[in-house]
Amino acid sequence: MYLEQDVDLMCPGLYCGKIESRNDSQTMYGDCGVCPRGERTNYLKICRKCEDSPELYDWLYLGFMAMLPLVLHWFFIEWYSGKKSSSALFQHVTALLECTVAAIVTLLVNDPIGQLKIRSCRVKTLSDWYTMLYNPSPDYINTLHCTQEAVFPLYTIIFIYYAFCLVFMMLLRPLLVKKIACGLGKSDRFKSIYAALYFFPILTVLQAVGAGLLYYAFPYIILVLSLVTLAVYMSASEIQTHKDLITKKKRLVVLFSHWMLHAYGIISISRLDKLDQDLPLLALVPTPALFYLFTAKYTEPSRILSEGGNGH
Repeated sequence: MYLEQDVDLMCPGLYCGKIESRNDSQTMYGDCGVCPRGERTNYLKICRKCEDSPELYDWLYLGFMAMLPLVLHWFFIEWYSGKKSSSALFQHVTALLECTVAAIVTLLVNDPIGQLKIRSCRVKTLSDWYTMLYNPSPDYINTLHCTQEAVFPLYTIIFIYYAFCLVFMMLLRPLLVKKIACGLGKSDRFKSIYAALYFFPILTVLQAVGAGLLYYAFPYIILVLSLVTLAVYMSASEIQTHKDLITKKKRLVVLFSHWMLHAYGIISISRLDKLDQDLPLLALVPTPALFYLFTAKYTEPSRILSEGGNGH
């Protein structure tokens, strides 16, 4: 243990710190090591409890990670339900309910327990997500292990959320599918659930390995994927004009969903630091769909193929 006047003996490495304790009128400091969960070193390498609230960008990142299983649920439900099945809508609603309840429960079980808010440590650099790579070796022989969650709780809260999603899915979905999926064969009824049993481990590994990269790249991932999927959907549905777009309600739902993703990505990139400059960017949300409709007649595949067959 060290007295207060010895605090200038700072710890090596980026994340090693000393735990502070008080004994009567004296402040004591422990040996250099890992800080307890929910704490992080300050500039003096003393472990301090994180009392900050997540920033807007942090909430947007959590929202993105929370959307991933929901979007995958909807995709596989639609993929395996078929056009004749009337159960798809109920399964979509159930998946939304599962993820919503899982998100609420996840917030409630995190510190502060029982409240729909969380306290967090500020994310400063990419290395904050990979503290296991920065354990120092002061004497070049022995390693001082200081691996911790420097971005508390942005790393572990995703695992907790995925676990609750899986639990609620296994509790609710099989009963619902068995009752209402009359239009599907017995072998097809549970395929969307089987798919979830595959993509949840994949999402977990993705979070474990690439959380830091996803934290900085997710706005651009949202924009690129939403643009690509919208173009693929409109071309596969043979949407050439605005009349083709409004003939079916499902197409409008898909369009507005992609517009929401566009807006989400733009807000994530801009972070709304300057509202007078950032909010006008939301006017660009309909641009990809309008560009597609205006240029579809020039790139229509059947027209190009027919001209090629005629030797033009």
